[in-house]
Amino acid sequence: MGNAKSSAMSKEILEDLKLNTKFTQTELTQWYENFQKQCPSGRITPEEFESIYARFFPDSDTKTYAHHVFRSFDTNDDGTLDFKEYIIALHMTSSGKMSLKLEWAFSLFDVDKNGYITKSEVAEICQALFKLIPVDEQSRLPEDENTPEKRANKLWAYFNKGDNEKLAEGEFIQGVLDNENALRLIQYQPLEK
Repeated sequence: MGNAKSSAMSKEILEDLKLNTKFTQTELTQWYENFQKQCPSGRITPEEFESIYARFFPDSDTKTYAHHVFRSFDTNDDGTLDFKEYIIALHMTSSGKMSLKLEWAFSLFDVDKNGYITKSEVAEICQALFKLIPVDEQSRLPEDENTPEKRANKLWAYFNKGDNEKLAEGEFIQGVLDNENALRLIQYQPLEK
């Protein structure tokens, strides 16, 4: 009887995900079946997540960035991602709503999960982001953002905060919405060839 339960998604989780994501019951059921095949334990470990992430950026060093993305998705801090965390993460990062993406971006930059971002946290994420950028693309970046330090300084400047001040979620979201360049700096988009 225990096996039957573990191979099917609970009604509570299904209803919760239907309410809180853009996915249909059919999509969620398909996602769940695939998730169970890929992760028979029902959980994704940080190492499995890093491996998945590396497939999307084969020419990049994804380990550090994947670690931060994983941390931002592991909402219950148990060191793994269950199906619900995985789907919520997928929804937040793929949803068309900019506000959802920026809420997730804030959680990514909030390394210590204290509800604020500091300049050193911005620097840490910029360092990880920079490793995603292939070396040939790094050489084509604008002069004021061609190192992780310059990128972090440029991004922090958009928020009008001193080096030792903190940035709240609302300030982060508004700062990015008010400046297209800030949005570009918080993510990695491959350059057009």
